[in-house]
Amino acid sequence: MHVTVLQATIIAIWVALIMSRGLGGATLTLRFSPMMTGLIVGVVFNDIPHAMITTAAIQLIYMGVFSPGGQMPSEPAIATAVAVPVAVLGKMDPTAAVAVAVPVGLLGSYLYQLRFFLNTMIMKLTEKYAAEGNSHGLTLSIIVLPFIAGIVLFFPFMFAALYFGAPFIADIIKSNAGGLAFHILNVIGGGLAAVGIALTIYVIGKKSYIIFFLLAYFTAVVAKPLNITMVTYAILGAIIAFIFVLAKNEAANAVAKNTNTNSNNSGQADDDY
Repeated sequence: MHVTVLQATIIAIWVALIMSRGLGGATLTLRFSPMMTGLIVGVVFNDIPHAMITTAAIQLIYMGVFSPGGQMPSEPAIATAVAVPVAVLGKMDPTAAVAVAVPVGLLGSYLYQLRFFLNTMIMKLTEKYAAEGNSHGLTLSIIVLPFIAGIVLFFPFMFAALYFGAPFIADIIKSNAGGLAFHILNVIGGGLAAVGIALTIYVIGKKSYIIFFLLAYFTAVVAKPLNITMVTYAILGAIIAFIFVLAKNEAANAVAKNTNTNSNNSGQADDDY
């Protein structure tokens, strides 16, 4: 059970590009969402179904996480890039992989803070070039050098974590499959996913809309034996949302119409007086 040099290199380059913002406007989305990183890992390890199922479980814990100032309490892309290979190599359940992803993501957040520290050094060059009016120098200090610093910082870390760390963790977990440690990982992973969903509900902030969450949850539980696909659930949810918005607009229009009618009637009464 091992990770090849090529596999570790490809995934490390992918994560380094994301964390160094080297993929243009899509960079932030790729950094904050594990899904595309999970797909890349699935392609590299030739096990897309297992990789995406595991990534979906990891996605749950980041559903309600937001990033003030671009700083995340945990790095989803880094967590996914390590936890999913561990799950694929060790044939782990998705919930157990979640428990592996959390500490890795926390370590990744410290690495991202180190990147900010390196950028403060580069900013001195930016101040110098700005004072000189050197446009080429500003391009170098604002775009090129931070990108290079991100690659140099993240690539070695991710390569080492994948090439040496992922097989080691997978071996330990596989040797303890079915034991107490594995059971604890599953329980913790399931609890973390619940926390992510709870955070999402909290962020929504509309208590009156909680009924829709409960409706979706119990519908999924009741309909589970029917093996309904997520596409069907999505279409059903869109129809319910459309009906709700339509009914709400109709109610608002009715209230506005009654208000206008009352205003007109009041105006006519004043004229008669």
